[in-house]
Amino acid sequence: MSDTETAAARYQGIEGWPVAEALAAMIEGQMAAVATLQAAAPALERAITAAAERLGDTGRLIYTGAGTSGRIAAQDAAELAPTFGWPRARALVLMAGGDAAYARAVEGAEDDAAAARAGMAGLGVGPADVVIALAASGRTPFTLGAVQAARAAGALSIGIANNPASALATACDHAVTLPTGPEIIAGSTRMKAGTAQRAALTCLSTGIFLRLGHVWRGRMVAMVAGNDKLRARARAMVADLTGLPEDQSAQALDRAGGDIRLALTMLTTGLDAEPADHALARAGGRLDRVHAGWKARDQ
Repeated sequence: MSDTETAAARYQGIEGWPVAEALAAMIEGQMAAVATLQAAAPALERAITAAAERLGDTGRLIYTGAGTSGRIAAQDAAELAPTFGWPRARALVLMAGGDAAYARAVEGAEDDAAAARAGMAGLGVGPADVVIALAASGRTPFTLGAVQAARAAGALSIGIANNPASALATACDHAVTLPTGPEIIAGSTRMKAGTAQRAALTCLSTGIFLRLGHVWRGRMVAMVAGNDKLRARARAMVADLTGLPEDQSAQALDRAGGDIRLALTMLTTGLDAEPADHALARAGGRLDRVHAGWKARDQ
């Protein structure tokens, strides 16, 4: 039996404990779950570096998992477009049981390795892609089947599991193991295992987009300002980074069609929208390169 399925003697009879004691145990478990990332940091670093190098101009991030792990993966994938401006067509999820499994359990789906292999084939996974696979047990057939198909197609694979020496760790190019141990409720991996997976994914995807240049000076300069709150944030961001009044920042954003990086390039270089767009494209969308290039030009 895997660690995540084991019943811990410490929590025997927890259903009869006073609420305060049970809650304290659950909070303690959540904190311990996040702490497992410290030992996993070197593995996460290697995975971030490899993924950023692999994705290039066309590669896709493809998340895969079953049940809780799959839903956690889908949440991370959904946040890439609004946070980092990553095209939705390049952030995909292969979920055991399909779309229906996002809202409710689809029994038996996690055992269907053939469906995972077919799903990867249907996505046309290839060498430019990065597949991120999650499984608390590290032995879920669907997830293993997806990774095996991805590697056979030449994709880079990253596996996140909560049991040491798991089959998923062996199957992946980069293994991230988060040994959260027995759950307070045996087998309920939405608890410690799920928390550790969510934290690891947050660090992994954020690290990838830091490396890809979607963040500048600690700001989400590639975010999509799709509502009033985010449009206000974009104006404040441009004003803060340039030292200009917010009304001038708003004007630059209007000329840039709401594109924060383009507005900042225009203000940094003094170029109009079209030549600034060309300069940004030559820099691979990276404001650090635009800024460094223009600074060197002025010296």
